[in-house]
Amino acid sequence: MIKGYLRPDGKMGVRNHVLILSTVGCANNVAKRIGSQVTGTVALPNVKGCGQIGKGIEIMRRCLVNVALNPNVYGTLIVGLGCETTRPYELAEEIHSLSPKPVEVITIQDCGGTLRAIEEGSRLARKMVAEASLVERTPMDLSQLVMGTNCGGSDATSGLAANPVIGACSDKVIAGGGTVLLGETTELIGTEHILASRAKNDTVRRNILAIVEDLEQQFIDNGIDVRGANPTPGNMRGGLSTLEEKALGGISKGGSGPINQVVTYGQIPCEHGLVIMDTPGYDIESVSGMVCGGAQVLCFSSGRGNPIGNPLIPVIKVTGNKVTYQAMSDNIDLDTSGVVEGTTTIETLGDDLFQMLENVCNGTPSKAEALGFDDWAVFHNQEIWCTCELS
Repeated sequence: MIKGYLRPDGKMGVRNHVLILSTVGCANNVAKRIGSQVTGTVALPNVKGCGQIGKGIEIMRRCLVNVALNPNVYGTLIVGLGCETTRPYELAEEIHSLSPKPVEVITIQDCGGTLRAIEEGSRLARKMVAEASLVERTPMDLSQLVMGTNCGGSDATSGLAANPVIGACSDKVIAGGGTVLLGETTELIGTEHILASRAKNDTVRRNILAIVEDLEQQFIDNGIDVRGANPTPGNMRGGLSTLEEKALGGISKGGSGPINQVVTYGQIPCEHGLVIMDTPGYDIESVSGMVCGGAQVLCFSSGRGNPIGNPLIPVIKVTGNKVTYQAMSDNIDLDTSGVVEGTTTIETLGDDLFQMLENVCNGTPSKAEALGFDDWAVFHNQEIWCTCELS
């Protein structure tokens, strides 16, 4: 049984963070100082937030709103400069209109400089942390869980063991009424027809094909050769020869069920079950997009080894490579190499991963979480991505 933190909007988190959210790069240091002074807070930086137009600002605003709505967040202190295009006061109003969770906002300009902003922000954050400490865990139905999935540093064992084991765990989450996010659109290329055949209806089928076709067309229009970036040099040294081969292994993370929805980057799904999110192949940006989409926990496969974590959700690392597990046991939570060796099965290890998932959701830190790894980056490339309008 999972126990989580009930939010006033009816969602449930598996962590109980107070979010210090910078709306623009100019406010990052103030947000960081507030976070360092107030225990129980998580400060998220923002490398952009101004000077953006079109899709770029649309993506950024959506992600800033939706990350505050993530169920692992008790409440949010928005920290802005005061003149940025992300408009901090309007962001606060939008968040408040979507959820009754606590939201406060300050700007450096209105406070009269960084020192006063840090002082006022710290006061508001301490008050919110004190309120958050009163929230106790209560039983949480599996239907309230959103689990993200991701690959990083893949090798030949990823598609043979780690990804299928995550897929078996995904099937268990979905069978309980939960939601699983499958992303990394670059790594769907060559398998889109397989995924489309699993779509629950024609709209979902068209959307699956559209996000892949749109990305491929952008590569062609801009003269981009994706080879060398995907598969990466490390992927190829690990035994992956083509992007299609990588994709065939990667899609198994989503399990075996129907695909119920396709959402854009950072969008919160309205369907349960398996959902595809249109994310880039870069791991930190992909994981961050899923957090904005409401994921409370994420399973991450890595054949060659990858240490990244996330500041708001626990990231569970899975490898199918025994050598990698032995070399990076500080970073890897589950070794699935027994599938390759024939000493165990995907189903057995899927059950083990599901049990680990429950334990982590109930408070046991994942390896990346215990190490304090808090990697965060919102995708903001308005030229090469997310131009496809989903139905």
